[in-house]
Amino acid sequence: MAKKLVNMTINGKKVEEAVEHRNLLIHFLREQLNLTGAHIGCETSHCGACTVDIDGQSVKSCTHLTVQCEGSDILTVEGLANNGVLHAVQEGFYKEHGLQCGFCTPGMLIRSYRLLQENPNPTEEEIRVGISGNLCRCTGYQNIVKAVQYAAKKLQETATA
Repeated sequence: MAKKLVNMTINGKKVEEAVEHRNLLIHFLREQLNLTGAHIGCETSHCGACTVDIDGQSVKSCTHLTVQCEGSDILTVEGLANNGVLHAVQEGFYKEHGLQCGFCTPGMLIRSYRLLQENPNPTEEEIRVGISGNLCRCTGYQNIVKAVQYAAKKLQETATA
């Protein structure tokens, strides 16, 4: 099968790889780049476990073709921490017990990150609506909401410091 050369930036690093035209981004990340943080869940874009950030938008990578990412800037859960220091969203999930089994966590972290980029001070309702495309079967969402609130507060404190 013919392959296409794609260029993109993933977690701040330039990537150039040959991929089949039908290759899904989730498989490219996990199988070709060994970035296994994003999970394969429903494979229909309903659960959000595969969520990554592409050019400033949350995207479900299980239904997104890799060739569509030509020239894109992609952030995966592996790219959130900076030099071993957790991002505020990651810290919030840790401190507020925003996870149980952890299967939804990578997608939930990336979606929460983007939500706070779009709205640095969301209300509880805005958080619930903002993460509604990502499903969690364990937590009941309350601690996830608290984690996002924690991250929002920490990011605001960091911005004013």
